[in-house]
Formats: sequence, structure tokens, C-alpha cells
Amino acid sequence: MIPVVDLAQYSLSASLDDTPTSTLKKLGDEICSAFKEVGFVYLINHGIPTEMVEDTFALSKTFFNKPVDIKQKYAKPADEFHGWIALEQERLNPDRPVSDLREAYNMRPTKSTTVPNDILPEFTKAFEDFFFTCEKLAWRILDLLSIGLDIDREYLRQCHQLMGKGHNTTTLRANYYPPIKDVKEGQVRCGEHSDYGTATLLFQDDIGGLEIKAPNGDYMPVKPIEGAIVMNLGDLMERWTADRLKATKHRVLLPVEEIKQKKGRQSFAFFIQPDDDVMITCLDKSNKHPPISTLDYLKQRFAATY
Repeated sequence: MIPVVDLAQYSLSASLDDTPTSTLKKLGDEICSAFKEVGFVYLINHGIPTEMVEDTFALSKTFFNKPVDIKQKYAKPADEFHGWIALEQERLNPDRPVSDLREAYNMRPTKSTTVPNDILPEFTKAFEDFFFTCEKLAWRILDLLSIGLDIDREYLRQCHQLMGKGHNTTTLRANYYPPIKDVKEGQVRCGEHSDYGTATLLFQDDIGGLEIKAPNGDYMPVKPIEGAIVMNLGDLMERWTADRLKATKHRVLLPVEEIKQKKGRQSFAFFIQPDDDVMITCLDKSNKHPPISTLDYLKQRFAATY
């Protein structure tokens, strides 16, 4: 069972000064407890407008429905994090025989030649508005994580102070899983993996398909809850906490139901990453994991994915 945390008293629409310390402690403990036991949590009443999510879903679908030769003009360069990633270009589980049946678009607030403003003039504004709204929620999540971990409330926020700026790879990713047609043996929509950074805010459509690895080793569905964000911990945060909190593996298999096979699936992931030069060292001073910089760790993981 994935816990549900109600952020109403600390949502984007709530005043920071009006949230009682006892409420912050309760929320921080609930989130950390979920990350200790399951690695995932539903966030409700978070304050990100439903209309913003729906509009950005619609805009991204318009882009993904363009012909491949048009999308190729906005492909992500090998040395950048921004741009379109073609179908079957990623393999999130390197042990699977073929690449994932998914395409994506990575967006960061940066000048890039891979932004399709010439075909979708509203693209940059819509995606940046969504990015910065997610970032505002991320600051509150970092605060609650610090409270739940009983560390200095400013520490995690200081380690992420360049989000949305240079030297930080925090990314908003639009994922698109096309209708099922030709499938290779052993292929899935998204292979088993854990995320790389601090934490991820995931927005699902109503198609479903996401599964997480439960403590007993079986995979269980993460059913969409209307208006809820699914949040999961990343590998760097697991290292940071000396495995006190867990980064849980998850996947998206091919749908069994014929009606869902004929539909595309969409999701948005906001990957919260520490600043590039932050050294990830165990908070409990145990040195259970050797220190590593954020950027060096991410480069290792990306090298295994592409």
C-alpha cells in the first residue's frame, strides 16, 4: 500500500508562515516514513493547478504526434540534457534485451536549439511555467525531507539552490508511450529502474501502467488518483541517507487490455537533482557509500542508459 500525504496546510496556496511547526513535523515524518517503507508516496492537495497539468499534457501530445522527421530537428544532443529522445533510444534496465518502447522530451530553462517554438509558439512558456511551479513545490518537499530526517532545514535547499539555473540538471520530462503495434521480444514501455537524483514528482494520465517493486519483491500497480502527484525517492538521496530512505525500482509494462493497447500513455516527471558540484556524503557520517559529486554520479547512470 502506497501512503497518501495531504499537503493542504503546506501546499503552494498556503502561506509559509501560517503552517504550524507541529504540522510540518507531521508531514515530514509521513513522507520519510513512506520513503523508508515503500519508497513512494501520493501527494494530494499540493497546489499545482489541474488545468496547468492538463494543458501541458495536451501541448506535449501535440508535439509527440508530429512526424519523426520534424521531431528529429529538436533531438537532444549527446552532451546536453535538453531535447527530444526518440522511440527506443533509452534502455532503463540494461539487462533487458531491447530498448524501451517510449519517447520523451526533456526540458530545462536554458537556451537551446532543441526547443520547438517555431512549430509550437507557446511551447517554452507553457513548459517553463510548469517547471517553475514544480520547482516551488520541490522547495517545500526539500524542507519536509529535512524536517523528517531531523537535519538542518536549510541544508537540502542549499544543495539545490541552482534548480532552474546553470550547473544543476533538475529536469521536467514529458514521456510518451505510443499505441502498441510492433513489439520486439522482451520489450516493455519502461524497464525496471530507480531514479537517479533526490526525488521525482510524477504526473500520470488515467491510463495507468506504472508498477513499483514492493518490499516482498513482487510488483504492485501505482493506480492513478485524480489530482494526485506520485513522488518517489532517487538513488542519490538513498546514498545521502546511508540507505535509511529507499529508492524503489519501478517499471511500465505493456498493457494487457486491448483497449489500452490502442491508446497512447503520457506522464510528466519532474526530476529534482542537487547542484552539479554537491558532494553526496552520508548524512550520518557512516561513510557507507563513498563520496561522489552529483554530476559524476549522473554521468555514470546516463552512460548505462543510452
